[in-house]
Amino acid sequence: MNAVDTNVFVYALDVDEPVKQTKAQQLLKDLTAGADPTVLLWQVAGELLSNLRKRESAGRITATDVQMHFDDFLAMFPLVTPGAAVFPRYFDLHARFSLSHWDAMLLAACREVGVTTLYSEDMDAGTDYDGLKIVNPFA
Repeated sequence: MNAVDTNVFVYALDVDEPVKQTKAQQLLKDLTAGADPTVLLWQVAGELLSNLRKRESAGRITATDVQMHFDDFLAMFPLVTPGAAVFPRYFDLHARFSLSHWDAMLLAACREVGVTTLYSEDMDAGTDYDGLKIVNPFA
């Protein structure tokens, strides 16, 4: 199962980064059409909404755009929310890999729901976190 980090969704909308925008859009299209399921993690959805609101506050998009883009991303993949088991995984991953708080939370959530590949620009590509592989789609 796959998951996509917030940065991929953000780049899919970022006209200031046309190369990354194209790669992000193609990845999302491929994952949507692919046989291997992809999920949208609750944390990623929250971070994405926060990013869209920042763009709105900066006058780059409207409130209507925020909801439209957010709804479009929500429609791509099933939204999953981890349970309480995410916290022991979080503490373990945080300690063993010296991860930031939010990265450890994301990886723990991925592991809990069965994600084996996380597409992200922000973590060490190629690193295996207990069976979870990080792939940088922009490399």
